[in-house]
Amino acid sequence: MARNMDSLVKVHGGGGYDSDFSDDEGQGETSQRGVKRKREDDLLRKPFQKGRHTKVAHRDVATHEYDREEARNRRHHLISMNAFERHKKFVSDYILYYGGKMEDLRRSTANDKSDLDVVRENHRFLWRDEDEEEMTWEKELAKKYYDKLFKEYCIADLSRYKENKFGFRWRVEKEVVSGKGQFLCGNKRCEKEDGLKSWEVNFAYVEQGEKRNALVKLRLCPECSFKLNYHHKRKEVIAKRKRPKSSEENEVEPQSKRSKKGSKKHKTKHKRRHKDHSSPSNSEDDSQESDKAEGEHSEEPDSLSEADHWKGPAPTMEEKSREEKFDEYFEDMFL
Repeated sequence: MARNMDSLVKVHGGGGYDSDFSDDEGQGETSQRGVKRKREDDLLRKPFQKGRHTKVAHRDVATHEYDREEARNRRHHLISMNAFERHKKFVSDYILYYGGKMEDLRRSTANDKSDLDVVRENHRFLWRDEDEEEMTWEKELAKKYYDKLFKEYCIADLSRYKENKFGFRWRVEKEVVSGKGQFLCGNKRCEKEDGLKSWEVNFAYVEQGEKRNALVKLRLCPECSFKLNYHHKRKEVIAKRKRPKSSEENEVEPQSKRSKKGSKKHKTKHKRRHKDHSSPSNSEDDSQESDKAEGEHSEEPDSLSEADHWKGPAPTMEEKSREEKFDEYFEDMFL
């Protein structure tokens, strides 16, 4: 037993574990299966059908297929980007491949103009028929801005009044709503409300290389009025009060009323003469009768006016139009 154990140890210790199944039998079975499958494929292959590629593809074929797949992915990536991102990518690729700086590709903004710049270049303080000839889109834009201005009163810049130089401009909608230039002082740096005066100024200015004049109106406080009249006195605009119109019916009385009034006056005079010749005891009665006569005389116009309603059509009372009501309301405001 000891000898047998030593032999087993020597065998297993030297070559490891042995297997009862041999690998040669397995390889033989797989080769037979492959040959059988190949025969079946040859039998089932059709005349026009090509055989399977059993060889490795050439390197050129592989690179061509790779390029096609890469181009397809790049195309999908560019389609998913917007125009600006696509432009940035092309610019960065150009700089990466050909060299250069980003500043070399940037557009110069020195000649760029905004809408405000166009309006400033083509603005007119007063548009004439001559200015509207040969209209361009820049002039049309400036004219459209001019039409939105309110030209009743001006806003003044009196910062250089000692040099006898003033700046005037028309009011915008926001200033009209807030009352600037009409209920507030027309100086752009003053907000006073008390003691405003209206002034009429002959504004001489140079526009587009041409000298022009315009008659404008201002509403200024006493301090700003002093600045405006620092060199010479300007014309002050004073509101003219309109007299109330008296109707012709009140001025011309009917002849019937005049005749009746004359007869009543004659009767009262006759009674007074009779009182002078009468006795003093009857003076109280005469005074009462005279009071009654005066009362009747005071009530006569009403009674006569009521009777006159039946003689003819009632006098038409002219109602004031909406424009006349507005004129009366703004009489003290617009000078």
